[in-house]
Amino acid sequence: MTNSDAIERYRKMFNSHLESKLIPKDPNNLYEPISYILGLGGKRMRPVLTLMTTDLFGGNPSDALNAALAIEVFHNFSLVHDDIMDDAPLRRGKITVHEKWDINTGILSGDAMLINAYQYLEDYPPEVFKPLTILFSKTAVEVCEGQQYDVDFETRDDVTIPEYLKMIEYKTAVLVACAMKMGAILAGASEEDAQSIYEFGQNLGIAFQLQDDYLDAFGDPKSFGKQVGGDIIENKKTFLYLKALEFAPKEDKEGLMHLYSIQPEDSNTKVDTVKTIFEESGAVEAARMEIESYTQKAFATLESLNIPEKNKELLKVFGNKLMQRTV
Repeated sequence: MTNSDAIERYRKMFNSHLESKLIPKDPNNLYEPISYILGLGGKRMRPVLTLMTTDLFGGNPSDALNAALAIEVFHNFSLVHDDIMDDAPLRRGKITVHEKWDINTGILSGDAMLINAYQYLEDYPPEVFKPLTILFSKTAVEVCEGQQYDVDFETRDDVTIPEYLKMIEYKTAVLVACAMKMGAILAGASEEDAQSIYEFGQNLGIAFQLQDDYLDAFGDPKSFGKQVGGDIIENKKTFLYLKALEFAPKEDKEGLMHLYSIQPEDSNTKVDTVKTIFEESGAVEAARMEIESYTQKAFATLESLNIPEKNKELLKVFGNKLMQRTV
């Protein structure tokens, strides 16, 4: 079996487990939006990582299905609420929950998903339930902190690159790291190995988010699944923006700051102008280098793991596949 086959097997395993849990329930207006957002697909990167990590550390991936479900349901809960906060029209190429129903439904269904995520961990015995729940709660709070940093940055003109990297670490990377460490815990891995795999997930998660920011500006809307240029329209201080401010000549820098202080009626012109500054300033090249740097940092943490070399190779293949998105 090739590495890609193994990843596909975990994805199928997870999807069939998810489908078995998506049983229509009353009240319909609470549960239908949950089924809708979870049914939109996506790569299922986080649950796949939980199953894969369990397997690579010698555990049974089927034992990790509920932990993987907790991760995926929590992730989708955060997307429903983030989309409300961002007033986003699209998620994975489809209409967002709050647009399809309304904001109140999005809030309440999201709340139920957060509680459901914890319920999926209840089947584990106490000696596993406790470390899983401690890790999950720590991660959930950090995701909220990351989202708040993200919101704060929209109205600040002095955001630094280290602050931005901390924000994406909390908002995105810690959940990837949590997904992997949960797998290690369920497989009975040592604390050292569980921590190393956490760091692998954390660095890969930062690389993934930096790439997501890049694709938000330069991706193909058909395959990217979100509104291209959304971060620019929302005046989000992404890595590209911060690097452009650092590198651009004075005139471009002032123009960029002005564009990020307004909401023009014609957002297409704004997006095109900003993208040109990103490219000409060297910010795009800097972003590519940073993505590569965090990907390599992730791979470096694999060296100390006490797992067979072929298992480390599978993690490298997954990382490379994830970072080769060109959409």
